[in-house]
Amino acid sequence: MSALELSFTRRFSMGHRLIAGSSERCAIPHGHNEFVTVTLQARTPSRLDGARNMVVPFAEAKARWHDFIDTRLDHAFQISSSDPLLGWFLANEPARVDRIVVTPGDPTTELMAALLYAKLKAFLRAEGDVLCCTSLTLEETPTNTVRLTGAPDPFLPLMEGEATDYWWHRADPTISDVRAAL
Repeated sequence: MSALELSFTRRFSMGHRLIAGSSERCAIPHGHNEFVTVTLQARTPSRLDGARNMVVPFAEAKARWHDFIDTRLDHAFQISSSDPLLGWFLANEPARVDRIVVTPGDPTTELMAALLYAKLKAFLRAEGDVLCCTSLTLEETPTNTVRLTGAPDPFLPLMEGEATDYWWHRADPTISDVRAAL
């Protein structure tokens, strides 16, 4: 099958820690400079028109996503909803809670790829569903990369309540549901 795909990459810096026992080194807060690449295509492909000759201008296609990466993910701290550091931030530095990405379980690269893909799907839906995401690649280090194709749903953790209740399913700039829980 033929397809025209739009692909763009954004870099962001992040901090995180993993406490579920995968690596003692990763239990200490640390950071990475990550690259997220998304590939989009028209939901309903059509012939180029001979004039404008594009599905959607790149600036339009990437504006909301890049704003989210730049203003919400860049320099945010990613932790599990069960991490005791979250309670510490709530008690001691509540003003910084909005800069914390709160995930169900450890914020591994695999989980973050699925959550970010779901967030991008929500943005695209809110923008009229003209484009759909076909893949999201998250490069944690030059040697560790996760690529998710198809749809994120089979990889998202099972959660209580409606799927649309969680930050990764909403077309807003949220990166956690902590404020809503207060």
